[in-house]
Amino acid sequence: MLLDLNDYPLLAIFPVSLVLILGAGEVGHWLGERAARRGAPGVSTLEAAILGLLALMIGFTFSMALSRFEARRDGVVIEAAAIGTTALRARLLPAPHDREVVKLLRDYVQLRLDLTKRPVSLAEFNDAISRSNAIQEALWRQAKAVAAKDNGMVPTGLFLQSLNEMIDDQEKRLAALHNRLPAIIVIALYGVSIVGVGFAGYGSGVETKRSRLPVHLMGVLVAAMVLLIQDIDRPGAGFIKVSQQSMASTAALLAGFPDQAAP
Repeated sequence: MLLDLNDYPLLAIFPVSLVLILGAGEVGHWLGERAARRGAPGVSTLEAAILGLLALMIGFTFSMALSRFEARRDGVVIEAAAIGTTALRARLLPAPHDREVVKLLRDYVQLRLDLTKRPVSLAEFNDAISRSNAIQEALWRQAKAVAAKDNGMVPTGLFLQSLNEMIDDQEKRLAALHNRLPAIIVIALYGVSIVGVGFAGYGSGVETKRSRLPVHLMGVLVAAMVLLIQDIDRPGAGFIKVSQQSMASTAALLAGFPDQAAP
C-alpha cells in the first residue's frame, strides 16, 4: 500500500524529511571522499542534471498545489455568493417561509465558518457535511411548500434557481477540498530531493576544495520548499489558510436581516 503523507501532520513530516535529506548529503560526502582517495573522477555533469531534475520537480508540484489552492479559494467565494443570493431572494418569499429560510441559511453559513476555526478530524468533517445536507433538505422542503402556493417565476422560480446553484456549489467545493496532490508525486519529490542532495554531497566530497556548508543550506531549503508545497496542498490543516472573508461577510449580511416580517 502506497504511503499517504496526508495522514501525518506537517510538523512531524518536516524534521523527518530534514534528517533524511541532510543525511543523504552527509552520506554522499562520505562516499565522495572515499572516491577521491581512489582517484575517481568528479560527477559535476551528473550532479547538475540531478539538481536540474529536482528544480523541475519542485516547480511542477508547486504549480499543481497552487492551482488546487486557488480552486479551493475560489470555491469559498462562489459558494458565499450563492448563499447570499439565495438569502436575498428568500426575503421575497411569503411569510413565514422567508424567515424560516433565512434562519436555515444562517445555520448553513455558520456551519462552514465553524469548520475553518480549527483542524477537524474526518469524523467531524463528515458529521458537518451530514448536517449541511440536512439543512439543504429543510431548505428544499420550504421551496416545495412555497411552490405549492405560488409556482410563478418571481419570486419562487428565482429562489429555486439560486437554491439549486447553492447546492451544486457545495459539491464543487467538496470536490476541490478532496483534490489533493497524488501521493506518488509527493513521494517522488522527496526521492529526487534525497538523491539530488546526496549527489551534491558526493560532489563536495570528491572536490576537496568545496565546502559542505552549501550542501547543508541547500538541503534545508529543499526540505522547506517541499514542506511549503504540502502546506499549500492542505490549506485546512497547515500554516497557509484559505481566506474565509467572503463567507464571514455573507454571515454578517444574514445577521443583519430582520427576524420578523415588517408589519
